[in-house]
Amino acid sequence: MDLKQLNAFIAVADLRSFSAAATKTGLSQPSLSRLLKQLETDMGVVLIDRYHRPLHLTEAGSFFYDKISTILTEIETVTSMTQRLSAPSSVLNIGFVPSVLYGLLPEIIAMLKQFSPDIDVNLKDISSYQQMDALKSGEIDVGFGRFAHQDPWIQQILLRHERYVVALPKSHPLANVRKQRLIDLANNRLILYHQTHLPVSSTVTTETATQANDKLSTSRVNRAAAHEAASNEPITEPLLHLFAQYGISPFMTTTVSDLQVALGLVAAGEGITLVPASLQTVRTEQISYQRLVHENVTSPIYLHTLKDFVHPKIPDLLTAIYHVYEQRGITYRQQNFVSQA
Repeated sequence: MDLKQLNAFIAVADLRSFSAAATKTGLSQPSLSRLLKQLETDMGVVLIDRYHRPLHLTEAGSFFYDKISTILTEIETVTSMTQRLSAPSSVLNIGFVPSVLYGLLPEIIAMLKQFSPDIDVNLKDISSYQQMDALKSGEIDVGFGRFAHQDPWIQQILLRHERYVVALPKSHPLANVRKQRLIDLANNRLILYHQTHLPVSSTVTTETATQANDKLSTSRVNRAAAHEAASNEPITEPLLHLFAQYGISPFMTTTVSDLQVALGLVAAGEGITLVPASLQTVRTEQISYQRLVHENVTSPIYLHTLKDFVHPKIPDLLTAIYHVYEQRGITYRQQNFVSQA
């Protein structure tokens, strides 16, 4: 068994076609077929049922695919990390979610370049979830995201919490109310835009939601808790989770592809949404942004990188971040990544 055989098997399993797999791997179909047959002979197991179109994995093949694909991903990650460790790039590749770009990221990059005039920075718009794979592949060296991730290859630090604000159409009856409560927003259409959901372990329980709502006696309260109990599934969509912390479920929701689309719909009068406070300069002609009274309705900002390889310029990036926070009077707890290489 060797890597060529395993990669041939993965290609066929993914594409369910010898011809498509041959194109992907750059091998001829006879060579690909021979590699796969050698693998099956070495293992004494039939992995692919060749008598169906498209091709099907056997039960043993499905089990082997699930296990070996994870191992191959780890091999690719270790290879990439080893190459970067032996010859670190002078370029710092930074991944970010769009909401961070509207905040302090431009100031932080400007400060970083003041501290390190010779640094080359490459910025990439990439979701929090996708940043995990991008770190492993070497596509980025560090990422700004909004979600905590449990991954054995990744280490992350919490930079700060950013308050959410409610975005309402200028014509909305609550558009000029300076301090908003979630309970007063529940009868609106809530526009959801997150592509990454919360890990199950961080979601609230029915008991927690009930305790949080001791002071809110209304028919709209505890709909979220009741829905969760009925469906036996935790609420992991981030905005719905914020409402569920108070036992509230919005009357209607609409899900869109990204935050910009959500704000476009708000501007068009199609609903409301919650966004980090740094976005309250967007579409101000059509949208009214108002503060929420709930102090715990926040969006965290995380910085994450690999556990076993910390790019040599990342300490400078952290210094720039904390310097900007101090200039802005933002409360933070200074942390550093630990290199285990």
